[in-house]
Amino acid sequence: MSELKTVRNNASVSTFVSGIEDADKRRDVKRLMKLMHRVTGKRARMWGTSIVGYDTYHYRYASGREGDFMITGFSPRKQNLTVYVMPGFSEYKCELNRLGKHKLGKSCLYIKHLSDVDMEVLESIISSSVAEMRNRYPE
Repeated sequence: MSELKTVRNNASVSTFVSGIEDADKRRDVKRLMKLMHRVTGKRARMWGTSIVGYDTYHYRYASGREGDFMITGFSPRKQNLTVYVMPGFSEYKCELNRLGKHKLGKSCLYIKHLSDVDMEVLESIISSSVAEMRNRYPE
C-alpha cells in the first residue's frame, strides 16, 4: 500500500507563514489561522510542506487502509487560498450562494483574497464542516 504524502509533521507553522512573500496573502493567512483556531480550539500544525491543518480524525476504509488526517485546514497556493472542507459542499449550497467570489473542488474551496468573501459565511461553512467531521469521527 502506498504511503500518504500529506502527513502531520513538526515543521514550524510560523516559519512557513513568515516565508510567504506576498504581504496580502500572508495577512489573509493570519486571518484564516485565527478563524480556524477559534472554530476548532486547536493549534495549527503543518501537514506536508504547504498545508496548515487543524484537529485530526482517524479513518479506516473497508480495504483495511487507515490513517489520520486534518479536520480542516488551508494552503496558500500561488493562485489562491485553498480551504479544505472535508465533508464536501453538498450541505452548504445556501451558504455558498452568499459567500462571494470562489471556486470549488471536491473538498477544496478556492478563494483568491479573503476580501472577496463574506467572512461570517466562511466561518459558518468551516464551523459546520468541523462539527460534521467530529460527528462522523468521534474521538
